Amino acid sequence: MASDIGTTNKLGYAHYICFPDDGQRHEIIDGGHYVNPAPSTYHQTVSKKLQFQLYSQIELRGLGIVFDAPIDVQLSDFDIVQPDLVVILNSNKSIITPAKIDGTPELLVEITSPSSAVSDRQLKKELYRRAGVLEYWILDPIEHSIDQLILRNGEYHLEAPSDRVKPTMINGVEVRLSDIW
Repeated sequence: MASDIGTTNKLGYAHYICFPDDGQRHEIIDGGHYVNPAPSTYHQTVSKKLQFQLYSQIELRGLGIVFDAPIDVQLSDFDIVQPDLVVILNSNKSIITPAKIDGTPELLVEITSPSSAVSDRQLKKELYRRAGVLEYWILDPIEHSIDQLILRNGEYHLEAPSDRVKPTMINGVEVRLSDIW
């Protein structure tokens, strides 16, 4: 695959692995390079609390695996992202490789920050829709809100806001937002 470098103006995984390990979040979306600073401590606290709930209800019950950032998710040749949280169910475990996730997870979670809010709500939302991510959650830690987007007929539909969020593809899992904020 290294021989593909330079044959297109778009960046791919061969370019991605050459980015510096500089503490920032590097991503490639539609072949373009995007960089965001490391998340804030509050962002990481919210992520940890959400991951704990998902881990307790999904991974400990043997339903799938929950990953937290940084984890590389390659959705296509020109799309490599690092979502805040990734859920992969047992039926889809074959996309987990030793180096990265190579395929489409069932659930991706982004926690917005001032530097990522527009990207999370527009660029990544469109990317995740195109890639067929069944469910995409956008958490806003400042507003204490969540957008739960469900993929139906190729489009994302926003679920009604609630303090208890239930992933649609996993029965018996419920996240209590009051325990996150």
